[in-house]
Amino acid sequence: MNDVSERGPPRAAAAGAARAAEPDRAEGRRAGRRFYPAEQEAGFAEAKPACTPQTEHPAYRLAFRDTDFLLREELRPVRFQLELLKPEMLLDEARVGSTLVMYGSARIPPPEAAATALEGARDLPAAERAVVERLVAKARYYDEAYRLAALATRAGIVEDGQRQFVVCSGGGPSIMEAANKGAAQAGGESIGLNIVLPHEQTPNPYVTPYLSFQFHYFALRKMHFLLRARAVAVFPGGFGTLDEMFELLTLVQTGKMKPIPILLFGRDFWTRVIDFDALAEEGTVSRADLDLITWCETADEAWAHIAAFYDAD
Repeated sequence: MNDVSERGPPRAAAAGAARAAEPDRAEGRRAGRRFYPAEQEAGFAEAKPACTPQTEHPAYRLAFRDTDFLLREELRPVRFQLELLKPEMLLDEARVGSTLVMYGSARIPPPEAAATALEGARDLPAAERAVVERLVAKARYYDEAYRLAALATRAGIVEDGQRQFVVCSGGGPSIMEAANKGAAQAGGESIGLNIVLPHEQTPNPYVTPYLSFQFHYFALRKMHFLLRARAVAVFPGGFGTLDEMFELLTLVQTGKMKPIPILLFGRDFWTRVIDFDALAEEGTVSRADLDLITWCETADEAWAHIAAFYDAD
């Protein structure tokens, strides 16, 4: 892709080198410091003061150890900053230069579960059975998400010592799992940006553990999806996928974000649930805005478009 300086497997060696270098970088950051390093500060915090009514009162707790204080409404800006900083710092330390982000439904079954899903729907009312059948028909996108993640991972693109097109998903099941699984089984690492929800919140087992993050705020999670994104693949999905896709389209449309490949898998699905042409005909978007979207059906098509966009050989 543009200015690609090195091609090789994005294997654990690259990640291992990044982690091995971390202590040196940490020492470099500490060099010349005039205050105690963080671990010594933590040690001071562990010291137990004499037990008195004053020291036992919550007001006496160190602010950064006072969970009740940190969860106060007034501290929301601080929590925002923490959710921004933690993934940013750890991804930087892992030498993740850019990502291939993959959005999609948490409900589409993997192909191996399709027969079981259909069997379970056999006795349902016709309308409910039709819904299951339509979900099962989309199981092929699980395979395409898996293959696209594997293609990006095997490309092993490194620029200026940073890994490029590292696969990034929401870290959940279905299409998200397919993305992380494709990267893992291609011998690479991948990112999962999980969100605290009543359901669908457990990371899938294919996310690289030290690149697995949990968010409380959707806004910060969506920001991290796009901060390093060099291409985004959008598979059929529901409200969450629509939200993520339209935020991306809006950012590029308004010039808040540089154009990147935005790859929509499943034209029949998308044009059935969203009438893009009608938006242009009504004048609420320009016809040129629709060119931000590239339609795809296969991983090969998507990766070929990414390569062409970045003028890769």
